Amino acid sequence: MNMQINRTHAGGNATGCLTIDLGALFDNYRFLQTLAPGVAVAGVVKADAYGLGADRVAATLYAAGCRDFFVAHIDEAISLRKLIAQDARFYVLNGLQPGNESTCEAFDITPVLNSLEQVEQWSAFAQNIGKTLPALLQVDTGMCRLGLPPEELEQIVKYPTLISGLRIDYIMSHLACADEPDNLANASQLEAMQKAAMTLPDAKVCFSNSGGIFLGGGYHNHLMRPGIALYGGAPSILRPNPMKPVVRLDVAVVQTRTVPAGSQIGYGGSFAANTQMRLATLAAGYADGLPRSLSNTGAVWFDGHRLPIVGRVSMDSIIVDISELPEGTLRHGTLLEVIGPQQSLEDVADDAGTIAYEILTSLGRRYQRKYIQPRDAAALSPASAPNA
Repeated sequence: MNMQINRTHAGGNATGCLTIDLGALFDNYRFLQTLAPGVAVAGVVKADAYGLGADRVAATLYAAGCRDFFVAHIDEAISLRKLIAQDARFYVLNGLQPGNESTCEAFDITPVLNSLEQVEQWSAFAQNIGKTLPALLQVDTGMCRLGLPPEELEQIVKYPTLISGLRIDYIMSHLACADEPDNLANASQLEAMQKAAMTLPDAKVCFSNSGGIFLGGGYHNHLMRPGIALYGGAPSILRPNPMKPVVRLDVAVVQTRTVPAGSQIGYGGSFAANTQMRLATLAAGYADGLPRSLSNTGAVWFDGHRLPIVGRVSMDSIIVDISELPEGTLRHGTLLEVIGPQQSLEDVADDAGTIAYEILTSLGRRYQRKYIQPRDAAALSPASAPNA
């Protein structure tokens, strides 16, 4: 990631800088396209594009050729529909909430139907207004989260009038263990997906999430929908990460001090200094997306030096041990790396005992946000974009 960071000032009035490389995002999308030539690649931009700004992220993905966007809630789709060209397609993963039918139709938003109740609801609305309306039909292939179980899918096959007025563009499901390539659940879900697809042969198939894309061609089908991989997260927990990093986080020092041996550090005195120590307090805490579970286990970095977090993570601050740095190295305002070349998103997640998704989507709004634009996106016209 070619990110020029001012190491002495975060910029503006902030005490931390979250740098978002839209060029890396652009390249990640294009890279995923190369793994399945001829297969359309969607972009999952739910939760404000994993916290990075859905407006900028969706525009970048559109410039890269993306025309299919998945969100979780209808409000997310409405916001983006007002910003992105009309040939973009938006799918609401959490489905059709009662009363949202007319809004979906008005904004040309496609619901993902997860139950017979939602199917009947959308079909009745379509017939009432005399239109054929698009839908994605989600089936549960073994995750037990969203989607029609096999017996409900059989009802649709047996009674096709249940989908009267609907155009089923894709039948889809979600892989539960795709980030574990050797997990037997992947093959089991693939078999279930193939059986489900045979019941609706006219519908295309959307199955692969980020990890699923790397499981091979059998999982690719007609539309892949990566999420975390677009944002630089590792699609597999067992293999090297092939994606370009998209985010960097640097947080400012607000105070340095020297404490004597025996000092109790942080809330509850959970860390005690065995010897004299030099400490730095940084201006970010769990309110800014640094989990409390990083207490006494995580670290930040400066010029190749790992600086351990000592004491509990506070709401607005963390304390790090800077004893190994030459005295005077860090000053008020110096930026230390939390996520970047020396410590990946996955490294932070591992230290916190969580996953990269949680870290990424929790990064707070108090950081100054700097966006690095793609070099070639401005020259890319929609007419020349893949998948257009």
